Amino acid sequence: MIAGPKPAISELNERSREVFRRIVESYVETGDPVGSRTIARRLSQNLSPATIRNVMADLQDAGLLYSPHTSAGRLPTEAGLKLFVDGLLEVGGLTQDERRDIDVQCAAAGKSFEEAMGEASTMLSGLSRCAGLVLAPKAEAALKHIEFVGLANGRALVVMVAENGVVENRLIDVPLGMPASALIEASNYLTAKLVGRNLRDARAEIMAELEQHRAQLDALTTRLVEQGIALRAGEQGNGSLIVRGQANLLDNITAIEDLERIRGLFQALETKETMAKLVDLAGAAEGVQIFIGAGNELFRNAGFSMIVAPFANSSEKIVGAIGVIGPTRLNYARIIPMVDYTAKVIGRLVG
Repeated sequence: MIAGPKPAISELNERSREVFRRIVESYVETGDPVGSRTIARRLSQNLSPATIRNVMADLQDAGLLYSPHTSAGRLPTEAGLKLFVDGLLEVGGLTQDERRDIDVQCAAAGKSFEEAMGEASTMLSGLSRCAGLVLAPKAEAALKHIEFVGLANGRALVVMVAENGVVENRLIDVPLGMPASALIEASNYLTAKLVGRNLRDARAEIMAELEQHRAQLDALTTRLVEQGIALRAGEQGNGSLIVRGQANLLDNITAIEDLERIRGLFQALETKETMAKLVDLAGAAEGVQIFIGAGNELFRNAGFSMIVAPFANSSEKIVGAIGVIGPTRLNYARIIPMVDYTAKVIGRLVG
């Protein structure tokens, strides 16, 4: 295998592209190395096995194929799979029945939002025979009251009461000798702004008022309000990562190394760092993204691929992502439209 950049699809001639396509399609179908005689039977062109072997050798020199052992069979490299997905893959659409099934499975009637997301992840896992994942936005209930309570030694307690009855208490630092009037004024100001709303939606408006001094608050009170906003923002986190169908990844275990790779993948999926990366990936995406093998920005784990699509709320703000993780021999043509449509359905549920 030569070093250096891999060729673009446009740099392959028609014969090389056709041979390469058939090898990848056979790999996705069976997972087995493909020999020249198998390719000869599948090609529309009339090429001899010897000619095909020469083409396969050129593709291997280009870093797109490799031979797992001494046989004549070849498999696509991760770079080859990426080239195939980017340039040769023909993605079809979903049938009306498939769309209807996804609509039904994702229906949120009578379910909490997290339950609906969990079922969407389970559905994708079942349809793809891979692990399904959803990064669900953390629910933020509307607040009905927020209050600053002065304590000793330059501390204050922030009491937040949500409309659903949940009460949260957080400690903050305040200047020594902070007058009770500032605490009361900050409490009244934020409560007035937040009745029936969550702080995520009201934050920009409050900050704009503070910056333009329209709120007519003194410096100490303004500082308190800013601390209250920052505190609540910090509590939002990256949402919750729901993974279903991990057992599907164990179906084709053939060696202890495979088991170790899967164990490492599961550990990566459970970290906050992974969720943060997934947020970044979703935020940067304009549609479905495909990450193959060790080049995967999420977990950099050879042997696995991820297909993920972001979903947005009614304000067109990306708030989460949904996708599947599986072996590199995924049925990309089938799973890509499935993930794309599911993301759109969930976007409508988010509202």
